[in-house]
Amino acid sequence: MRVQEILRRPLITEKSTELRDDRNIIAFVVDSRANKIEVRRAVEAQFQGVKVAEVRIVNMHGKVRRQGRFVGRRPDWKKAYVRLAEGQIDLFDNV
Repeated sequence: MRVQEILRRPLITEKSTELRDDRNIIAFVVDSRANKIEVRRAVEAQFQGVKVAEVRIVNMHGKVRRQGRFVGRRPDWKKAYVRLAEGQIDLFDNV
């Protein structure tokens, strides 16, 4: 798997914003086949000069949705919490 395919997008929520400010943890939506080692390599390759201290991965189940009598389901997805090493820059300061 290529580095560009592993990180889908940053996850910007209220919880992830608090984690980023308090604990230097950034949340990403990642490919469902990716593991911790691949996520670490992808973050360090995508953002030069960043050292990853820890990676935690969570499998999220898609929600069941209905529209009238039709029932559907959103796809399952995976998210990764990446803790940067002490003294590292914030990746999304300029956003």
